[in-house]
Amino acid sequence: MEKERVGEIIRFAVVGVVATIIQAAVYWLLVGWINYAIANTTAYLVSFLFNYVASTRYTFRVRSTAKRGAGFAFSHLVNYLLQTLILTAAIACGIDKRWALLPMFAICVPVNFVLVRFFLKGRHQNNQGTPNTQSTPRTQNHR
Repeated sequence: MEKERVGEIIRFAVVGVVATIIQAAVYWLLVGWINYAIANTTAYLVSFLFNYVASTRYTFRVRSTAKRGAGFAFSHLVNYLLQTLILTAAIACGIDKRWALLPMFAICVPVNFVLVRFFLKGRHQNNQGTPNTQSTPRTQNHR
């Protein structure tokens, strides 16, 4: 694995841990007073704001653009829907609503990394965040 990719994973983990702590803290503060789905939605939005700024500036070191913002928002919409599904399923299976976040995070964090990286860096970009212009070697035409 290339050095830059390892650095991204480490930085993603740091930002992810902080974002997860923010989301869990807000959720745990609210879940005693309001419905778990509303508590999670509120917590997710607070965490999302932190996560976008940290992901563009620190994790992937890319400039924030409307396209990247839209991709990030889309990836987080997918992640939010997956979180809501898993959280609801965990609670339906009898896991206490305060601890149902654990299986949810275990599944959603790796999925989120892949989605966010794709939308912020793209799949055809080099380590500097610019399009990869390397092409495959051309074959010679023989007459």
